[in-house]
Amino acid sequence: MGQLDGRTAIVTGGTSGIGLAAAQRFAAEGAHVFVTGRRQETLDAAVAAIGARATGVRGDVADLADLDRLYAAVARRGAGIDVLFANAGGGGFSTLEQVTERHFDETFNINVRGMLFTVQKALPQLNEGASVILTASNAASLGNEAFGVYAASKAAVRSFARTWANELKGRAIRVNSISPGTIDTPGIDGLAPDQEQADQLKSFLAGTIPLARVGRPEEVADAALFLASDQSTFITGTEMFVDGGRNQI
Repeated sequence: MGQLDGRTAIVTGGTSGIGLAAAQRFAAEGAHVFVTGRRQETLDAAVAAIGARATGVRGDVADLADLDRLYAAVARRGAGIDVLFANAGGGGFSTLEQVTERHFDETFNINVRGMLFTVQKALPQLNEGASVILTASNAASLGNEAFGVYAASKAAVRSFARTWANELKGRAIRVNSISPGTIDTPGIDGLAPDQEQADQLKSFLAGTIPLARVGRPEEVADAALFLASDQSTFITGTEMFVDGGRNQI
């Protein structure tokens, strides 16, 4: 038997990287997984990779109408929501002097506004004892140069986890955050103008990590499975770092 047999899970931003790895892990453990993504082609590919237990719903978490379509699809299945992995997010480099309104709005729209309404709109369908997992980032507490807007948005996510864990405790709903460090995903590659510079960036960042390497999406997915499963029923409001020790040592 799988750890999530018979359960319904949602993974936003589930078409690549951490989200795809988590969706695959949840499905392998017996869950039916709804995944979201903004591009139909990559969404279709993700659903094919996850298998028969996956349903794809195209949409952007920053668009409330798209969220309504997601939860309408979930409602048609009629089983409620046992696991919500609010993972969609993104960001880029910009120093204080360089920050523009567009950079700020795009980052906060997906990482903060999108996160809030993803969880809010799920509330009517969250089953008693459900697990809500938010993707934060170790960047929120590192103070890396040129990453201030992204870090601030992820600090807000960490704060959401604390508050929502308190607000939803009456329904035995657990809310936790995962803070990945440098993980080898398309998002990391997208921070550099080409693959060569992306590899150089990852090599540099690996040198700052006690385990001396970047992480794999599957390693974050394993942490998400732990928080989604009955192995973590006495854990809520916490921040789980999956960063090779970067923030701890």
